Amino acid sequence: MCQSCGCTVNPADLHPAAALDPQRTEVVGVLQNLLAANDRVAGHNRQHFDEHGLLAINLMSSPGAGKTTLLEATIVALRDRYRIAVIEGDMETDNDAVRIRAHGVPAYQITTGAACHLDAHLVHRALHELPLAGIDLLFIENVGNLICPASFDLGQHRNVILLCTTEGDDKPAKYPVMFRAADLVLLSKADLLGVLDDFDPARAVAALRGLGLETPMIETAARRAPAIGAWLSWLEQQLAERGSSTSGRMPRSHETVAA
Repeated sequence: MCQSCGCTVNPADLHPAAALDPQRTEVVGVLQNLLAANDRVAGHNRQHFDEHGLLAINLMSSPGAGKTTLLEATIVALRDRYRIAVIEGDMETDNDAVRIRAHGVPAYQITTGAACHLDAHLVHRALHELPLAGIDLLFIENVGNLICPASFDLGQHRNVILLCTTEGDDKPAKYPVMFRAADLVLLSKADLLGVLDDFDPARAVAALRGLGLETPMIETAARRAPAIGAWLSWLEQQLAERGSSTSGRMPRSHETVAA
């Protein structure tokens, strides 16, 4: 894990008793300053997005959940109606960006090295490499990780979490910080449900509701038996809301919007 987000810090460092140890107090202070600096840049990123009228979506999941495959299918379905761009985040290689560019869509690859997440500073640098004035929909594919990415605001308008059917239906309970950050949960590789006997979508929904959330969950399949219609409809709704929003802040997708 990385040294920049606090994931290597012992939980005791965040306990009030840490105040008794000057070294631990210093660690906590550094982490707080780090997040504050990140939030300032994230706000600047959001200003960029708002000025250009685009919708920015932070796509998160564990490794191998199908983020890039879903993006490819989404691009094919929407590229005739919307101008799409992608920021790809991985520790190494530009494999995913190459896949996205093959569909005629601009993609900027961020390689984080040892860092297990994207942060607002990395995204800000990427924005200067993309034609924001010609984009309606920007996807930020975060580094595969169900922990650290949730702690770093990138300036996005929506957080979408993929929960893969091969991972286990208890993941929302095991990784509550990530799933509490979600505006939408996508149950990916749902076409495998017929051959899996240890994943029950109802249990996954119950685990999500156990966090006190009404976040919607949509089943998707992007490869063997494609089924992304509900996901595309959700995106269309978010784009419509974005188009009618006059303020920088969009309501979370599961909040009640006054008519």
